[in-house]
Amino acid sequence: MPLEQQPLNEYRDLQESWFFRWGTLEPVPYVKIIVWVWVWSWAIAGPVAAASFAPAKHFAQFILLGAAGATLFLTLVLVRLYLGWFYIHSRLSNATVFYEESGWYDGQAWAKPLEVLTQDRLITTYQVQPILRRLHKTFGVLAILLISGIVIWQLV
Repeated sequence: MPLEQQPLNEYRDLQESWFFRWGTLEPVPYVKIIVWVWVWSWAIAGPVAAASFAPAKHFAQFILLGAAGATLFLTLVLVRLYLGWFYIHSRLSNATVFYEESGWYDGQAWAKPLEVLTQDRLITTYQVQPILRRLHKTFGVLAILLISGIVIWQLV
């Protein structure tokens, strides 16, 4: 099996990448990144919300629509983050992994030796699963915020 396709090396590459290491950050820097992405998402959502609801006339609707649009963009970013970590989770936890020797047409299956499987599953349990749990909680908070926005929209 090529070294760069071994699950442990893929995990290390993901962990060191600029985008995917967001999931490994401590709670405060993680929240700062989430808020930063949400605030910058207003650059796209704000003009759309302003075109739909003039801020001078319908300020509450403008804020709610802009916040929902920014949250949608943030959700797409977080889905990408989740999918990357979930892919690594499945590669590390499976006893057999598929890899390509020289291209898509000659894939092979590699049965992990017991030592490698044990090591990979330990990494999955203590390193990757906490990241996936954090992302699940983040999605839950975003869902609560969106539902709250919908309720407030009905009241306004």
